[in-house]
Amino acid sequence: MGDDAALLEVVSSANIACGFHAGDPDIMHATVAECVRRGVSIGAHPSFPDLRGFGRRAMDLTADEVRNDVLYQFGALSAFAAYHGTSVAHIAPHGRLGNLVATRSDYAAAVADAAARLNPGLIVLAQDGELASAAAERQLPVGIVGIADRAYEADGTLVPRGRPGAVIHDPAAIVERTVRMVCEGLIETVAGTDLPIIADTVLLHGDTPGAVQLARQVRAELENAGVTIAPLAQVLAAKEKVA
Repeated sequence: MGDDAALLEVVSSANIACGFHAGDPDIMHATVAECVRRGVSIGAHPSFPDLRGFGRRAMDLTADEVRNDVLYQFGALSAFAAYHGTSVAHIAPHGRLGNLVATRSDYAAAVADAAARLNPGLIVLAQDGELASAAAERQLPVGIVGIADRAYEADGTLVPRGRPGAVIHDPAAIVERTVRMVCEGLIETVAGTDLPIIADTVLLHGDTPGAVQLARQVRAELENAGVTIAPLAQVLAAKEKVA
């Protein structure tokens, strides 16, 4: 759906689909190999089993089913990482699952429990919310994600994709929002208010039209603003050192 190879020239960490909403064994193999070649940190991007809807539709799953689906997908990507002599550094739930773990404590606990059992040092990538709290309670490292091309509600959740304006397409607006989010810790909501936000990492969607050029613009403007771009583990290590 997007030019993954070109995006890997720009990003420092990659969320890799594990087959449930996108991706397949050949794609995972090739993407992990390219990440290793370029020094890009590898993250699992598990989702609801929703190939038809690209993981962006809600499914009525139990928390146990969510946990097992996450384990299954993480295991698949981990195998390719091991084959290429590396490991999965972080986990970032995708799409509708990613939205729901921010607000549903049972889903958040399911993902956090899976992560803690898989690797106590596994970074959990999440919006500020239930998953971030559940991961912190289990003493997992947490990276708070700022989403550059999505509109935020006043409560910090994302505007549902079915609503107009949920996805921001203006490159200049995305760049401006991202720099402000990272450098000032604020993002404007659809209500017109400023929302305090922590952005340890910035998420860009690879299927957005013009994603590669947009990623280049965002990176360039962040660097112009004095931001050092680094893999997520390095960012969190530097943050802990300052704290």
